[in-house]
Amino acid sequence: MNYQNLKSIIEGLLFMAGEEGLNKRQLADILDVEQEFAIDLVEDLQRDLEREGRGIQISSLAGGFRMTTNKDHAVFFEKMAYTPTRSHLSQAALETLAIIAYRQPITRIDIEEIRGVKSDRPIYSLVSKDLIEEVGRAEAIGRPILYGTTKLFLDYFGLATLKDLPMPRGDIEQELEAETQMLFDRLDNSQLNIEQFKE
Repeated sequence: MNYQNLKSIIEGLLFMAGEEGLNKRQLADILDVEQEFAIDLVEDLQRDLEREGRGIQISSLAGGFRMTTNKDHAVFFEKMAYTPTRSHLSQAALETLAIIAYRQPITRIDIEEIRGVKSDRPIYSLVSKDLIEEVGRAEAIGRPILYGTTKLFLDYFGLATLKDLPMPRGDIEQELEAETQMLFDRLDNSQLNIEQFKE
């Protein structure tokens, strides 16, 4: 196997390893080469990525190597992290957000009863995007967390207060679908207003 192919393989291996990365011994074992040669390959790949100004870089941490983003692009990563858009919110997250918006304060168990599926991941996603937050604890066994929407939720959807949320009609399933669709519509309108403002 030639030198360039080995570098390409390392790039894929580090991508697969994610945040944990790989140390020189692991790389050497996987590639079936000497450790020093594995280090040379990684360092050469590091220089290639830096020289080309690529979005992905390789960092050396605690005797290992892992893929990281280019620090010069940090401002764009922050925008992505703090700007909730339709493309960043899954259907599950939007359903969960609609339930919380209309039924807050509400526990995870209650959300899951309404949705009929586990909701840990969508809740985590919404908390990380600062659209929902912990607003207290329920007076029940285990004192489960109560969730509510944040000021960012109101700002982003162009609402002065929660009273401005459009009111759905119909049974629970239709309500959930309607609530989710209304959030989609609000999101689309917000995006449109942002784009017009940019122009």
